[in-house]
Amino acid sequence: MIPNSLAILLWVFFVHLAGIYLFTSGFLLTRLALTETTTCTECTLAPTHTRAVVLIIDALRFDFLSPNPPIPVSPFHHNILSLPQQLTASRPAHSFLFNAYSDPPTTTLQRIKGLTTGSLPTFVDLGNNFGASSIAEDSIMNQLQLAGKSAAFMGDDTWISVFPDSFGPNMSFPYDSFNVEDLHTVDEGVITHLFPLLEDQSKPFDFLIGHFLGVDHVGHRVGPDHPGMKAKLEQMNDVLKRVVELLDDNTLLVVLGDHGMDRSGDHGGDGSLETSSALWIYSKGPQLSRELSSLPSGVLQYSTFPGAPLPHRSVQQIDLLPTLSLLLGLPIPFNNLGSVIPELFWRNDKGTDFSQALQLNAAQIYRYLEAYRSSASGGELDDYWDELELAWHATQNPELRGDFRLITLANYNRVALSTCRALWAQFNPLRMAFGLAVLAVGFIASWTMYSGLREARYEWGKWSAPRVSKSLRGMSGGAVLGLVLSLGLRKYLQGIDSLDCILFAAPLLSSMLIIISFPPKISTLKSIPIPLVLHTITFFSNSFTFWEDRVILYLCLTSIVPFVFTGITAATSRLRYRILGFSFLYAVCVRLMAISTICREEQQPYCHVTFYSSSTLPTPPVPILVLAVPVAVGIPYILQRFLHVSRSDVGLAHFFIPIVLIPALLAGTGYWILEWLDSTGYLGDAWTTTLRISRTYLARGSFALILLVGGLLWWFFTLCIDVSITEEPNKKLRKVEVIGFANAFGAPYLLFWSIFFVLVYTSSQLTSQVVLGLGAVALLAFLEVVDSARDARYYEEAFASSNPSVILQPTKDQSPMIRFADILPIALLGLHTFFATGHQSTISSIQWKSAFLLTPSVTYPFAPITVVLNSFGPVFLAGIAVPLLALWNRPPLFISSADEQPRIDVKVRGESVMAALGMMMYYASLLLGTAVSAAVLRRHLMVWKVFAPRFMAGVLGVLVVDVAVLIGVGIGLERIRWKLKPLSGMFRGASKQD
Repeated sequence: MIPNSLAILLWVFFVHLAGIYLFTSGFLLTRLALTETTTCTECTLAPTHTRAVVLIIDALRFDFLSPNPPIPVSPFHHNILSLPQQLTASRPAHSFLFNAYSDPPTTTLQRIKGLTTGSLPTFVDLGNNFGASSIAEDSIMNQLQLAGKSAAFMGDDTWISVFPDSFGPNMSFPYDSFNVEDLHTVDEGVITHLFPLLEDQSKPFDFLIGHFLGVDHVGHRVGPDHPGMKAKLEQMNDVLKRVVELLDDNTLLVVLGDHGMDRSGDHGGDGSLETSSALWIYSKGPQLSRELSSLPSGVLQYSTFPGAPLPHRSVQQIDLLPTLSLLLGLPIPFNNLGSVIPELFWRNDKGTDFSQALQLNAAQIYRYLEAYRSSASGGELDDYWDELELAWHATQNPELRGDFRLITLANYNRVALSTCRALWAQFNPLRMAFGLAVLAVGFIASWTMYSGLREARYEWGKWSAPRVSKSLRGMSGGAVLGLVLSLGLRKYLQGIDSLDCILFAAPLLSSMLIIISFPPKISTLKSIPIPLVLHTITFFSNSFTFWEDRVILYLCLTSIVPFVFTGITAATSRLRYRILGFSFLYAVCVRLMAISTICREEQQPYCHVTFYSSSTLPTPPVPILVLAVPVAVGIPYILQRFLHVSRSDVGLAHFFIPIVLIPALLAGTGYWILEWLDSTGYLGDAWTTTLRISRTYLARGSFALILLVGGLLWWFFTLCIDVSITEEPNKKLRKVEVIGFANAFGAPYLLFWSIFFVLVYTSSQLTSQVVLGLGAVALLAFLEVVDSARDARYYEEAFASSNPSVILQPTKDQSPMIRFADILPIALLGLHTFFATGHQSTISSIQWKSAFLLTPSVTYPFAPITVVLNSFGPVFLAGIAVPLLALWNRPPLFISSADEQPRIDVKVRGESVMAALGMMMYYASLLLGTAVSAAVLRRHLMVWKVFAPRFMAGVLGVLVVDVAVLIGVGIGLERIRWKLKPLSGMFRGASKQD
């Protein structure tokens, strides 16, 4: 049977899950993909080429081959890929170089979809990057098949996932796309199969795709400014030279990057460096353009690459699809929103070819929009349809001639694209409202639970049973009510099914029943901390969201101030020194952690990267390399010193720390030191295989040691106490001394916490490991602050009472219960550590290196687990640590309640649930703030850049914290209680000793 303590936390978890599901399913809907296919055989032009070779150099940023490079920031990569520049300069009618805008999210799967269908991605599409499914929309691959043409492919295996039946027999050569540490295998594989096909005189293909991954992997692994990037770009340049030599006059060459990369070599977001990809189109035979000087400037767009001295010709990356389709004599795929590239159709002064291409292009887009408007999601276009119709009718004006007609047609295409960009994510306001209602009312009910538990004090059983009963009855009744409403009001609930109604009514009715049955006192509102309110409302400001890492630092330091005041007024000098000293230690650790920074694009130029050695070299700084091993050894020593204060470094702790904890931490540090040696090539290429094998086994050893050896030791030998028995023959007495009694709950729970600490530590890079070490010291210091401040308030209440001797009885621990202010610093410490370990609420800050911790390539489920540990491990550690507020330096006293037999831990169990509830409420409040801001500002310009990513981070934060406290209370605390019960006779009547 589930204990009431766990049942209450599970109920809160369910409310959070229901609210998150409802809001997210209404906020992050996927774009409707129409399945219609262009079948109009007349909807194309006479082909200029019979074949095409499309070479995708993954993450090829525009400045990697730009003829006007930005101000140099690196001596390694600029102008290395020189062939496109040379041919553009020497054969201007045959060679064109563009800065192509790649729609975010800038992940490979989404860009392949855009390149082949001409459609726009949605924010939620990012999640599909690791589980691609076949593309159902019309695409150039589909049009090739309808035209009876054959296609060949080699490279990134994502293509096979999305187009499983599109490539000819013996012309498909996929390679694993997720092994970021392998810089050469995919590229060598593409080269091996590319040139035999180009050299084959029978020309077995009409369309060839080669997808290189080396540039992308170098960027992820060592950054764009590493010498390895120079070598890789030189290799790609040599490949292009050889391809150009083998091209015949009827084959069109297209070279592009599916996306760019930021200054640290990552991508996925919408930063200017991530969306600036290169596009080079080359025709060895027919000229693609003539007399460009007469091309109307109104149909051309220019953009300035960051740091570049001059603007350059820019296009939308999806513009390649209609352009390539018409150049090959194929119809434009049905869902396309791209526009033909003018230069490639300007073949005479009058621009008749370009005019025909634009007319076909605009007509195709109009057909798509009409079909979309008649679909189930067509209502989204209602507010924009008049504007679209006006732009379309303008293109049909017979009086338009020459440049005006071209500009009008191009304008319609751009208006259509901008309109669809504004609608690229659909919203279901009713689902969002359901989700917000569940989260808001659930938060109030959680606060009711929390405040009621404070009032109950020792009456845990009497307090918990009716609340658990009410919550269960409320959920049951709500589920029935939701089902009835869904059946009776189905025609009024657009986009809402029975499951949505049940998930709305069950937690909502249950929460309302709790609030009504056990209403909280108005006075408890005073205990809601101001930092929580301020933190929650900051998410309505994009500026505060940009700088949340600095806001968290301020709140962390501010949250310790009330304890400083308590220390100043404490009754004894010992308490004053302890509170002030440990508060100072907490503040110093928090401030040192803030030195480690990773910058959002929006923080420039006021932010400087210190997490890495520079913003473009993702390697640890030299001081971190020096500190790494001492930190790994020092953390267990510091932990042992804190336990020694209460003489709790005995029992399990005596051999757990030296035998398990130190070797596991050293192995985790050793992995990342070897990774640094490997990625920098410090020992040369000959050591690559050895280093890879060695660090893999170090990481596996760390995980195995802490999970198997450490976990089993903790499970079977949980307690950190020692019993000393001495005989006194003269008095015929036996003296029993229980060592570690004062911290009988806290010490074993700290070791339980350290198991998860090692998992997060090993999954984190070297700079993160130093930060995590400082965070652990800050946590331990704060636990001592809380314990001492609790004692100070204890004595203050005792001396203020009329009968202090009763309160101070050793068998009655009536010290003040924990407050929300005690939970606040730990909640903030988790978020502060998240930012200090190199993370932001942006996609591009995900540290993908951690996916290769346990295996050389992406292997499920290990890769996702280690990425989650790396990203949200700091928040998890804060969540699982919060019960220590109730357990630290608390002896197992025997407190009787009115309706229970004397039993161990009545108070610490209740306070542990209080701490867990408080932690869940803090992160739920932040989630509520991010959800409301995302809902209110869903049409804001910054919604997908700022508010949606922060909402998703809020979702993950709540889920991680909820799981952490459930593990902490349900496994950690319950196991310690079970192990302490046999010793109840020995402990009876014992008192707390400092």
